[in-house]
Amino acid sequence: MHKDQVEGTAKDMGGKAKEAVGKMTDNERLEAEGNMDQAEGKVQKGVGDLKDGARDALKK
Repeated sequence: MHKDQVEGTAKDMGGKAKEAVGKMTDNERLEAEGNMDQAEGKVQKGVGDLKDGARDALKK
């Protein structure tokens, strides 16, 4: 597992929590930040998936 996969997953989960708190407190800014964090996390995880796949392909 690549570092970007772990960090991306953590950022996605943190974003989900931030979004939920924003919804509960009716804080649109916090909710939007949570959505942005989720998107960043998914992209970072995707980059990690690609790096991991490339590394595996080079080992074969």
